[in-house]
Amino acid sequence: MNDRWLAKKTQEIEVSGIRKVFDLAAKLRDPVNLSIGQPHFDVPEPIKTAAQEAIAAGRNAYTVTQGIAELRTRLRADLPQPAAEREVLITNGTSGALALALFTILDPGDEVIVFDPYFVMYPHFVTLAGGRTVLIDTYPDFDIDPERVKKAIGPRTKAIIVNSPANPTGKVYGAEILRDLARLAADRNVLLISDEVYRAFCYDAPFVSPLDYNPDTLVVDGFSKKYGMTGWRLGYCHGPRRLIEEMTKLQQFTYVCAPSIVQHAGVVAIDCDVSAHVADYRCKRDRIVEGLKDHIELSRPGGAFYAFPRAPWGTGSDFVAEAIRNNLLIIPGGTFSKQDTHFRISYAASDATLDRGLEILRRLAKHAV
Repeated sequence: MNDRWLAKKTQEIEVSGIRKVFDLAAKLRDPVNLSIGQPHFDVPEPIKTAAQEAIAAGRNAYTVTQGIAELRTRLRADLPQPAAEREVLITNGTSGALALALFTILDPGDEVIVFDPYFVMYPHFVTLAGGRTVLIDTYPDFDIDPERVKKAIGPRTKAIIVNSPANPTGKVYGAEILRDLARLAADRNVLLISDEVYRAFCYDAPFVSPLDYNPDTLVVDGFSKKYGMTGWRLGYCHGPRRLIEEMTKLQQFTYVCAPSIVQHAGVVAIDCDVSAHVADYRCKRDRIVEGLKDHIELSRPGGAFYAFPRAPWGTGSDFVAEAIRNNLLIIPGGTFSKQDTHFRISYAASDATLDRGLEILRRLAKHAV
């Protein structure tokens, strides 16, 4: 084929470092896999049954673009504000909601503020939407400094994306930081997009949303992490009614609708109790922190199921390459950052797997290559 067929913006997007590790995993024999960013527990049985029943009942056709009424009604009931002020849209995963939001709000050259380290898709979504990502460094403790955000806002700034609990760091932002960020966005007429897909996984304090301080916040969320439904692609968002209406219009001409049978299963998922899994992941977080202390520098994660330690020698990529040579799969921090100093661990794994991984990490930390 001719390379000129490809748009410049697609050529600017590199293959994800996560996918590269997945390719390596296929070549290793019984690897210790701490790379996968998804729960290691199975979808609860009531959700599976609901999906099966939806198929058997013939609920296999397109739904309305905004999602089935039963699911939207259940989600709207949990909103902290009157339904008249906000609308709900069911999407193809949380990523689908993010893509629709950015495609809806960005004109060529518009800017989106993103905090570094970041979820790997954020800058690429901005690029595909024709925008420009403005990164704000949060090292070494991964906290947000609202004053730095204020200085980064310019005449082309359209949005700020915040993710708490965060991927890849596990950072949970405090209420004061989220309040200041939310009020700043409101004062400067910038859309605040809050990615809350890990909201169930907060270990040291209750979850706080910037929506509590800014009623125009666009919240994106989903069923993937909380219920182990990553492959089912069921997400949703809620925000100002006019914005959701425009996103719904765009979904009609792209994704059409979220998978029908999965939407019906989502109605049942809302009532499933996953607190035991959350408690288990809190223990796994503690296991990682305890296992690495005195060996590798780590900012204690407060949520999600990730840790983002600093490489004890070399670059993050150097250390990860050596870990892979020792049959341990982790992700280089440069996949999520402009810095190559850290690496990501996913502790969504069995305790036995975590212990094997910790043993390898402690051994490698002592011996620089």
